[in-house]
Amino acid sequence: MVADEDSNRSTMLAAGLAGAAATLGGKYLLTRLTRGRFGEENEYNIAKVSVSGPIQRTRSRRSPLPGQRAATADEIVEQITRADDDEAVEALLVELNTPGGEVLPSDDIRRAAADFDGPTIAYATDTCASGGYWIASGCDELWARDLSLVGSIGVVGSRPNAAGLAEKLGISYEQFTAGEYKDAGVPLREIEADEREYLQSIVDGYYEQFIATVSDGRDMDPEAVRNTEARIYIGSDALELGLVDELGTEDAVETRLGELLGCEPAVREFEPSQSLMQRVGMAAERVAFAAGNGVANTVSGGDREIDITLK
Repeated sequence: MVADEDSNRSTMLAAGLAGAAATLGGKYLLTRLTRGRFGEENEYNIAKVSVSGPIQRTRSRRSPLPGQRAATADEIVEQITRADDDEAVEALLVELNTPGGEVLPSDDIRRAAADFDGPTIAYATDTCASGGYWIASGCDELWARDLSLVGSIGVVGSRPNAAGLAEKLGISYEQFTAGEYKDAGVPLREIEADEREYLQSIVDGYYEQFIATVSDGRDMDPEAVRNTEARIYIGSDALELGLVDELGTEDAVETRLGELLGCEPAVREFEPSQSLMQRVGMAAERVAFAAGNGVANTVSGGDREIDITLK
């Protein structure tokens, strides 16, 4: 009899735990599917949009683990635009945790933030470097933590060089082009001096535009920006250099936005618009992951490829 009672208790306990897990999982799924809009929706006046991970144009075909996917510019611009169209939203908080990425996608996000009708504050968490700083220059203010990594105002251009390998394998390169620099940078042969100069001029052009964008958006002297030499700084040093406006936590940023609005701040996080099946898949993936752990603009033509990114 005692053994039966112990067995029943164990069975009931297991059933209770399974039920609790299912309830929590169901609530999480429901929250993800409705983006927090199930039942009565809380009032809000500030839209929060996050830029997390390397910045690229569209979602990668690969499926990285939750928390590791890139910052997709088209989705982020859509979120900012949707927030701007929302009559309840009066201010924008752009949370930045990115090492940078592709040039034009970064500029698209910056432009969307700059065009927002209302106060905008960029907030650097762990890292606001390169393309992330490009985005921040489109906001009215930039806040960071004292140990955030900020800066890296520079551009990287790269190309693979497989000429030596091709020679060892007996592979020769032959291509028919019209235009002197149409195949500049092709990886199967050594780059010529004039081609190197030409490709470097493209990188230099992006860099000069970066300097101009930052100096204009941050109201800084261009030489002061140039003198950072693409270095990164911890938040306290960045504050002294004028690269950030204030240091503080996200609560302090929200308080500042409330001051700008003249009312109590209430934040709602905007997320990408997704189909029902996309939200089901992503929510299920994250629930499964949590339970188990309980982790450049391309200038191209033909077969040449030069990657240019903000790093």
